[in-house]
Amino acid sequence: MKKPRWVIEKEQARRASAAETVWLFGLHAVRDALENPRREKLRLIVTRNAADKLSEAIAVSGLEPEMADPRKFPAPLDPGSVHQGAALEVKPLDWGPLSEVCLGDGAQAPRVVLLDRVTDPHNVGAILRSAEVFGARAVIAPRHHAAPETGALAKTASGALERQPYLRVRNLADAITELQAMGYVVLGLAGEAEASIESALEGRRDRPVALVLGAEGPGLRPRTRETVDALVRIGFASDFGSLNVSNAAAVALYAARG
Repeated sequence: MKKPRWVIEKEQARRASAAETVWLFGLHAVRDALENPRREKLRLIVTRNAADKLSEAIAVSGLEPEMADPRKFPAPLDPGSVHQGAALEVKPLDWGPLSEVCLGDGAQAPRVVLLDRVTDPHNVGAILRSAEVFGARAVIAPRHHAAPETGALAKTASGALERQPYLRVRNLADAITELQAMGYVVLGLAGEAEASIESALEGRRDRPVALVLGAEGPGLRPRTRETVDALVRIGFASDFGSLNVSNAAAVALYAARG
């Protein structure tokens, strides 16, 4: 009996996911990944100088490094990558399902960030840093039309990628609905919204809160706008200018703190 097309596509996607690897680069990103017991590490390429600087992390990882000439660095990185003599091939992190990661711990109402088609890895890396600083439970993005886990993202995240859950979901609207069922107040950021984050959360700061940010320019998609509980804005001192999405995420997280 011939398998249905959707079964074949699902199996192909599963095999592709299992085969996927990421090359991290730069001393900071490589050190944090080497020291992360959750991270599956496959291959480490370092110069002699980098190996000296990473000696403790290499010892912790148990990985045997490959020594490289800095003039002929063999890792398959983009030519502009500032690798600082260190590159590590890894498997993407598996943080588990949204329903578990986004549960509160009872001490404080959780906060999460959702990204609607934010594709720039530098922006996502910076958002992961802000999410870690402000104690967000997770940063959530769709599997398609979003920045994947890459070396550039990890370097911008400055170690946060190893500690801050970055969840990739099949459908962002479904993820929003799931969070709402878990008791989350879901707020979508839109410049034309009338309510501020603060006013939308008045009397509700003890609730779990999810903040949804769209790509610069197009903003939130219509489906996302229809699914969130309310559209909110960041108050500005003047009528001109706007924030980069990573800066907006940091300000929104601060405004939504419990």
